Amino acid sequence: MLNIFFHYIDRTLPLPNKIKLRHFILRVFEKEKTNIKRINYIFCSDEYLLSINKTFLQQDFYTDIIAFNLSDSITPVEGEIYISVDRVRENSLMLKVKKEEEFVRVIIHGALHLCGHKDKTEKELKLMRKMEDNYLMLFKNFYFPK
Repeated sequence: MLNIFFHYIDRTLPLPNKIKLRHFILRVFEKEKTNIKRINYIFCSDEYLLSINKTFLQQDFYTDIIAFNLSDSITPVEGEIYISVDRVRENSLMLKVKKEEEFVRVIIHGALHLCGHKDKTEKELKLMRKMEDNYLMLFKNFYFPK
């Protein structure tokens, strides 16, 4: 049973291959040895995510993603991952990568947060980026072979 869902608040996002993406996210959780109950990805605007950042994290800046683990215990994980469509699109332009690739990277990033990985220190961020790169390459090779 697929227990990964995509929702849209005030922005739409044409996600190609949603079924493949859901299956891949499940593989990320499996590889990270984390059971999941339900994960909701919620796509929204910069302003919507800024209000969440201010309200729940007391931070007053734009971000591309905020992940909330709603579980009482470590696993199975139930979570919500909010992604700013505006911020990810802007980041893709700045980084000169395809926006679809950047969205998949951020989706993976959210999954890794719910698996317990952090990115607050330089060491944690470096490891997170390496994991994102590895999973992104796996996704591209597995689902879009050349």
